[in-house]
Amino acid sequence: MSASWPPSRANEFGIATLSLGNWREHRLAPRLEAAAKDGYQWIDLFDECWAAYLEEHGLPGDQLWEATVENLKVARKLGDLVKSLGMRIACTQPLRTIEGIKDPVERRATLDLVAKRFPFMRAFDTDLVFMCANIRTDSGVTSDLKTVARDLAELGDMAAAYANVDGGPMLKIGYEGLSWATRNTWSASWEAVRFANRANVGLIVDAFNVLAVEFADPYNPEGHGRIYSTLEESIQILTYSMASLATTVPGDRIFFFQCGDAELVNPATFLPPSDPNTPALLPWSRSHRLYPLEQSHGAYMPVELVGAAVMATGYQGPVSLEVFNASLNEPGDDVPTVHSARGMKGLQKLTETAQGLPPFWQSKADAQRAMAEVIERLRSQK
Repeated sequence: MSASWPPSRANEFGIATLSLGNWREHRLAPRLEAAAKDGYQWIDLFDECWAAYLEEHGLPGDQLWEATVENLKVARKLGDLVKSLGMRIACTQPLRTIEGIKDPVERRATLDLVAKRFPFMRAFDTDLVFMCANIRTDSGVTSDLKTVARDLAELGDMAAAYANVDGGPMLKIGYEGLSWATRNTWSASWEAVRFANRANVGLIVDAFNVLAVEFADPYNPEGHGRIYSTLEESIQILTYSMASLATTVPGDRIFFFQCGDAELVNPATFLPPSDPNTPALLPWSRSHRLYPLEQSHGAYMPVELVGAAVMATGYQGPVSLEVFNASLNEPGDDVPTVHSARGMKGLQKLTETAQGLPPFWQSKADAQRAMAEVIERLRSQK
């Protein structure tokens, strides 16, 4: 395999609707217009933003997946708006707490909730919906591989059955290892996707969630140390993990790639949540993500290693941004435009930085050179 940086024509740039401004303060249309102006070609549609768009049209946002004539009409209007701006809707998300449910009645009802999205995917003209790995830890769920793979396979079969009936393009299910879920690594998610053994069930790779598990520790002053204490060891284990991703995951089984960096916070003031039911990484994830390589805003993570590895698989989909930050919750007409421009700059910088890395998945010598370059970059930022 060889890296395909800079991205080919197929690897166009995308951005999540919540990465252009929070739905509470910013209507969807101006956010989309800002993205189109900066040259994005794909939009990752969040549920909250779709619900708010329905409410803008006088419909109840808490019934966002009820396939009424009115709801589907507004969904088509949104799809047409995105197309009129020269973009496409890449996916809808997120599905949460779906797989691994033990009670058969609850399981059936939960899987059927996923199927309620299928008519809307047609209305939006998108083929992908994706789910975060289950974060429930109660006795009613399991992360057992056989159970999770069975659920993913059934979801794939349900999506395929819908597509076969209506004659449209195949609908796809993506699976992402959320960093505070039980299956929280790319390899654990890929294992479940492989065992599901359905062509329309694939892997979602999110750079932030990969790094939050395999590199970062916001409660360490150095920002890393998730597994090892020194920067050299932290980068080494991440590099070998990304080399494994590059050489074991076929590019066509990655259905979507999301990029996000994060702020190096001060653990003296940024304290772990006091509520034991709140995942330790959640406050950092929700309020301190940044666009790739935004050193001027405090970004510090080696996102280029993740980006280079994903491209080395032969992945041909969008390179998209998923960023949550307190700045996106602020009011002001300039919030979407400022953040859209920042995001595009970050994607371009990620492209350039990843392109310059040695092909670390090919040999130990290449891996050592790549590690040295990443370590030098990270240290030069301090």
